[in-house]
Amino acid sequence: MKTRDFYYELDESLIAQTPLEKRDASRLLVYNRESHEVEHRVFSDITEYLRPGDVLVINDTKVIPARLEGERVRADSTVEVEATLIKRIGPERWQALAKPAKRLQEGDRIRFGHEGRVCLLGALDATVEEKGEGGEITLRFDFHGAILDEAIEALGHMPLPPYIAARRPDDDRDRT
Repeated sequence: MKTRDFYYELDESLIAQTPLEKRDASRLLVYNRESHEVEHRVFSDITEYLRPGDVLVINDTKVIPARLEGERVRADSTVEVEATLIKRIGPERWQALAKPAKRLQEGDRIRFGHEGRVCLLGALDATVEEKGEGGEITLRFDFHGAILDEAIEALGHMPLPPYIAARRPDDDRDRT
């Protein structure tokens, strides 16, 4: 199977750019297996399609503002870096996807945020502990636990899909 098998054309006007204030007004596509008909409804209509014995799975996961912007700091040069945290692997360690990963080496220091303080203890710095083949890195932050969580919350951006991020910055609605 190839990823191109999942490519399709979609009119840009049909791509939601912001979350709806009333989430139950989101679009609901209903496919009838018996008649092979498609209906366009809203999510608040879902109870019309549930029967005894059906299971409805609710995904209530929360997305954190895991996209961090910073700067790799070496004695001879600096490079703008973006890291998207994907998995916590210890109190101060995260796996992340980095751009541009090719400009990073194990042992590099990254300072996230801009001039000034990003949390009560100062700047949010991390060391590149490991570097993978496909842009993934392991970061060891100078903070750990709740202090690190607070710094990420204060400094991070919501990781919007590229087709939305290319059109607008994240905002408070995305955090909600």
